Amino acid sequence: MKSARQKLWLLAAASVPTIWASAALADPLACNLTGYKPADGLAAAMDGDNLVVTWAGDPGQEGRLRFSVNGGTPMVRDLSLRAGAGAWVSLVSNATPDISVMTGIRRMSTQQLEPLYALKVPITQEILDRYRWDPFWDAPFDVRPNPTDNRQPPKAGLPGTDQKGLPRDPTEVQRATAVYAVQGCDVKTNGGRIEVSFPGVTLGVFSGKLVYSVFKGSNLVKQEISATTQNKWVAYKYDSGLKGIAIKPDTKAAYRDIANTWQTYDFTGAVNVDKTQLAAANRIVVAQPSAAGSIAAFPPPHKFFWARESAIIMNYNWYRKDADGTFGFGVRQNEHEDYSEGQENWALYSARPGTEQLMPVFLYPSLGSITQAHAGAMAFTHNDTYKAIPGYQAMNHHYHMNIPQRWKAEGVDYKLPDLQAMKAMGLKIVSPIWNFTMFGFDGADPATVDQTSMAAAQKALPRGGDYIALQALAVQGAKIHSDKDFLVMPDQEIYSGPLGGHTDLLFSHQVLWDQKKPGQPFTETDAKLGKVYHVGSAQELIDMAKAEDIMISMPHPRTKGSTGYPDAVKDSSYFNDPHYVGFGLRGGMSTDGSERRVCEYRCLPLLDDISNWLADKPGPLKYINSISEVQEQKSGDDIYGSAPVTYVKLDTVPDNPAPVVAALMKGDSFVTTGEVLMTSYQVVANGKTSKVIADLDWTFPLDMVEIVWGDGKTTGRQVIATTELAPMGSHHFEIPFDATGKKWIRFAAWDTGYNGVMSQPSRLPASPRPRR
Repeated sequence: MKSARQKLWLLAAASVPTIWASAALADPLACNLTGYKPADGLAAAMDGDNLVVTWAGDPGQEGRLRFSVNGGTPMVRDLSLRAGAGAWVSLVSNATPDISVMTGIRRMSTQQLEPLYALKVPITQEILDRYRWDPFWDAPFDVRPNPTDNRQPPKAGLPGTDQKGLPRDPTEVQRATAVYAVQGCDVKTNGGRIEVSFPGVTLGVFSGKLVYSVFKGSNLVKQEISATTQNKWVAYKYDSGLKGIAIKPDTKAAYRDIANTWQTYDFTGAVNVDKTQLAAANRIVVAQPSAAGSIAAFPPPHKFFWARESAIIMNYNWYRKDADGTFGFGVRQNEHEDYSEGQENWALYSARPGTEQLMPVFLYPSLGSITQAHAGAMAFTHNDTYKAIPGYQAMNHHYHMNIPQRWKAEGVDYKLPDLQAMKAMGLKIVSPIWNFTMFGFDGADPATVDQTSMAAAQKALPRGGDYIALQALAVQGAKIHSDKDFLVMPDQEIYSGPLGGHTDLLFSHQVLWDQKKPGQPFTETDAKLGKVYHVGSAQELIDMAKAEDIMISMPHPRTKGSTGYPDAVKDSSYFNDPHYVGFGLRGGMSTDGSERRVCEYRCLPLLDDISNWLADKPGPLKYINSISEVQEQKSGDDIYGSAPVTYVKLDTVPDNPAPVVAALMKGDSFVTTGEVLMTSYQVVANGKTSKVIADLDWTFPLDMVEIVWGDGKTTGRQVIATTELAPMGSHHFEIPFDATGKKWIRFAAWDTGYNGVMSQPSRLPASPRPRR
């Protein structure tokens, strides 16, 4: 039996204004509604050849979408909103999805290969297949005749494998627009959502379906291609939006530029040849089809971006005057890096054969003005800031800011714009790093190294007293530019160090050190600077870390200059030392378009592997720490979208780094993209009646929470769907689990924008294994 309210929703869904009947003729549309179940605030019904979906939107509002098919192409016949029991207001009619891809061929980079050469690993097809998907220095669209960076894929290719050399053949790069052969649709109720799928989409090398999702409790609409390819080594980017929207006298498109100034266009100019690319702040463009309302279009705030050394905004939005009477708008990904940066670094998405590649755009319709629609979209990222949580401080690490060199050039009182921009986002603790290469430890095959460039790099690096002076300057400047609610930590990254791969050092206090020269002692006292360390081995680096309470972390494991690590050193005494705390988490090296979790292919499996490696060993587990990989930044860059952050369990911002390092070394932190937050977390281990207790809040609709565990050899996962929960919500979770035989556990939550939050892993008390 349907409730009276459910009957009213079904009636509203089937009530079609007569103006719709005058729309362009539609093909017959047969929709499968077996997966649909009516619910308060959610309804779907066929009206002739049209599917009508109605849902409870923002508080006090209702949304309605009407779909049809014309010539095999799905159409948004109407997108309407109404306030209360008022009249429906149509915002868009007779629009079609505008979706395209650009594809190239993935290659493994020289930067990834060098640590494998050092480990004497033969580069076979099997090894290539394992690591090829995760480069940083790859640019599949770069077909210049002479790319120059020596970190990019080898120019000669990889003999004995299927990786070709450089330059790339221009025919490797293909462009395609979605082609539709849709005859029907599938309608599914998924908790508090209705999902409408249109199978029969071809998008270049991809084939799959177009999916629209609406979410009870929000006006938000998700338009997404879900498709697969069987081609090998596909790397790609996508653009998505709507086109064919009628231009009326008061139609406008608007966005805020990187100076935070509103820019508008009223479509009175000539018809566009291609998309008008917009360097829009916050990744948002707003269309005002008429004075009745507006629609914001924006991408997932983090997964949309692959890792770069720059956060410069690269025209992530577009509008286009399609014809004298229609326009389109949406999101896009650029074809190349900014011309001020290296063009060899534009890695794109990876598409492993057979995996479900997800290409979304979010639409936020509003009955209000352009600024109101924009504000509604910004709420999903807390206005691109990190929300304050009592008892925690938002921190991020591994910004390549070259702070001592810049302070040496400009004066130590120079206020770095990078720090100002980070503070404005709500970061309370910033850990920039600067680099030191320790030569003699990498052991790279000389045939793979540009010897001229390497010699120049060695000569240019500060050594001895100059290097130590820069360390002291970094500490001095960090103290000057810290404040009562803002702490700067002057930390370092070691290239080609004795621990294998790249190594980050997070200091509790000033530590002065350099690479040992022949005959130097491990420590000595400088008359002006005090104690100075000279490090010449892995053991000496660990001894210095123990003596000075330095936290050690691998910033980007299993890729870049750490390919093969930490796996190669997992049994070493230094990796198992408590001061070697863990590794960095950053998606995009390279992001696979199928990932529903941050760094799902590279980072999360490693976290679980390490927990199993250490399950039967004494001492703490290893932890994850969010990282950026971006060089110098300024206001107007998309710093928020470029990296996750760590919330450190501290009541206040300390006046020195020691409490931060202590908390991180204990695992008193969680990592998040910023949209899903964990205000409390506890594991109650009691055998078969154990449970995870967590309090979460979120912005985008929450997809799932999960607990992950291991027994020292294998990893298990329990996933709990949360699609019934409303957007912009909070919830207290108590998830029971059986701890029998399990040795560690961690918790995570993920939303429909592929954002999430992760606890650190924790040990479980020993419990008997089940009898066989």
